Amino acid sequence: MSDYIVSARKYRPDSFESLIGQDNIARTLSNSIRRGQLAHAYLFCGPRGVGKTTTARIFAKMINCANPGPEMEPCGECESCVSFQEGRSYCIHELDAASNNSVEDIKTLMEQVQVPPQVGKYSVYIIDEVHMLSQSAFNAFLKTLEEPPAHAIFILATTEKHKILPTILSRCQTYDFNRISIPDMVRNLRGIAGKEGVKIDDESLHVIASKADGAMRDALTIFDQTVAFCGTDVKYEDVIRNLNVLDYEYSFKMVDSFLAGDYASAFLAFDEILAKGFNALHFVASLSEHLRNLVVAKTGGLEPLLELPDSLKARYAQQAAQCSHKFLFEALKVTTECETGYKAAVNQRLHIEFALMRLSYIMGTPSQKAEVTPVAAGNTVLPAAKSAPEQAPAAPQPRRRAPKTGSALSINALMEEKKEEEAAPAEEVAAQALPADDSLRAKWREMAGTYSDKPRLKALLENSPLEVREEDGVKVMELFVLNASQKQWVEEKMLRELEGKIRSLTACNKVNILVSVMPVDETAQKVPYMPEEKAKDLMEKNPEVRELVAAMGLDTK
Repeated sequence: MSDYIVSARKYRPDSFESLIGQDNIARTLSNSIRRGQLAHAYLFCGPRGVGKTTTARIFAKMINCANPGPEMEPCGECESCVSFQEGRSYCIHELDAASNNSVEDIKTLMEQVQVPPQVGKYSVYIIDEVHMLSQSAFNAFLKTLEEPPAHAIFILATTEKHKILPTILSRCQTYDFNRISIPDMVRNLRGIAGKEGVKIDDESLHVIASKADGAMRDALTIFDQTVAFCGTDVKYEDVIRNLNVLDYEYSFKMVDSFLAGDYASAFLAFDEILAKGFNALHFVASLSEHLRNLVVAKTGGLEPLLELPDSLKARYAQQAAQCSHKFLFEALKVTTECETGYKAAVNQRLHIEFALMRLSYIMGTPSQKAEVTPVAAGNTVLPAAKSAPEQAPAAPQPRRRAPKTGSALSINALMEEKKEEEAAPAEEVAAQALPADDSLRAKWREMAGTYSDKPRLKALLENSPLEVREEDGVKVMELFVLNASQKQWVEEKMLRELEGKIRSLTACNKVNILVSVMPVDETAQKVPYMPEEKAKDLMEKNPEVRELVAAMGLDTK
């Protein structure tokens, strides 16, 4: 028991070559050591468990090695390297800023910095969680950080870069660490499992890597927990049960139910998921992720976006082939709306079950089991005969005519063909029902709204009086315009287009548009417009003004 070391410590990288997922940072630091261009302060920032402190220790080990190799690799035999491996190095000083965040702690550090190293060339001060320092401690640290002794190198590590003062950031070389990808974590876990004699499949490794969320330390911790639960022979079923992870089989079965229109099976599967204690919202998120993977698998060229083992990739490709793009897009829309409205729903289970029903309706009406009726005793039970559904009358098809040959072309033939073309629509129109007046007016307003790019025409259609009436079995929409010029322009330029649009919107060919000039009301009082007319109107209404104009001989023209 006392000799056991957790995998996160036992397999901690001790060189830049063994560092996982941070190749650009390892290369930059190695080149700076090789060229002797060492900065006095570094800032390592990034998520947890990606190797910030490990990289700082490797860097300190490499710059203090007494006999480095050709590629500036530590020899592993000098006093500095041995003390580093045994954890008793005097060249590395680590400070936890979470518990040492006061000005007094920084003053103690400043006094310690003045002491040169006993072994090696540099004293490396690693300050972890540096964003936890108080503002006063930051200000006290500024001068030493900017101009430290020649033997001192500061490495600041943080997970929250935005909390560090800009004055600190300007004095450091900043390195942003990335989350470790799932393939890199799976590759590392597979190597560690081989060294530990643990038999584990790729599906289980991917579950562990996905659960770690980009942190290698978390992945190793979960790996130790899984081995403690399953032993040296790890099965996928044991892994998902131990980590409380929803099996991807549920998502595959759900999509199969949606494609078949069988919402009853989807309901039962959802009930089984809840009975196992899984969070309902996590189930919806898992279903959305599954649909996203199907979209990726169905679209060529996106294979790198599918971070799954080969066996799962094959299953996704097989199910994606059964799904149309329309189904996947509509399904993603439903699951996204379900996630958005989940917290606001009063009955959250019903909210998700309604989403499952919508998903089952995407491909059409859900399937129903055949009804059975018993027959006379001694006979077997046969399915009940279903009456054929009533079919809607087929839409009238346009009359097809044989094309005229070159020898048959004549004026009479062309006139006959024109009469046939006029007669054919008349036969089709006869079978159509006339729309109501209110419906026609609503469709007219809808049509006017489509002319936003032509504001004058839109204003004409919206503001001009419109009369709707029925004449000889045809709906007539009479549009009244202001003058003959408008009437001529509408009839010559827009009448065919307007009639085509209104017939398309109403799904009826028995709609005609008539353009008329608005009648002039002779009894209406004429409003004076010109100055002469205004002066004449003023004199007619006011005799005093008329007398004044006559007495002074004023000209009103």
